[in-house]
Amino acid sequence: MDYRKFSDLGRYLFEEVGPRFRSSGVIEPVDLFMIFIWKANRAKTKTRDKLKKLASGSFAIATGRIAAALSATEDRKERLGILMRDWELRLPMASAILTVLYPDEFTVYDWRVCKMLSFPYKNSRFSARRWSEYESYKNAVLKSAPLGLSLRDSDRFLWGKSLWEDAQRDAQ
Repeated sequence: MDYRKFSDLGRYLFEEVGPRFRSSGVIEPVDLFMIFIWKANRAKTKTRDKLKKLASGSFAIATGRIAAALSATEDRKERLGILMRDWELRLPMASAILTVLYPDEFTVYDWRVCKMLSFPYKNSRFSARRWSEYESYKNAVLKSAPLGLSLRDSDRFLWGKSLWEDAQRDAQ
């Protein structure tokens, strides 16, 4: 195995993990864990342990059930509900997983991008209202980035702009 591919985790997730899932409906436990690292490295084991507990002690079983449930539905709202309602993940992590697996349909819900959009950052549980707010957030991401960018690149643009502005301010 060429381990260099893991040095650019985003590229690995979007060029290998997501396409593999979309073609097979399967995600390996290590790849789901890699998504946790990519989104929130500080919370990776806490997130894993929560899923293990909900699957009676096995992260591999949790991963298999998540993959099966997500691939069994075409409904975007239900996909988010599966992760947030059934697996008790919060919106930032749930949206990160779905963004890797379905990058044309989901974008990462992130505090930096919320700040750029002047959206209040909410880390609450799943509800019909939460879905509606997420859809508004997603539409704002597309509208706030340069025209012609994909949903994924719009998200990356706004995140990068936020990082740049913070670094500019903090470097003073």
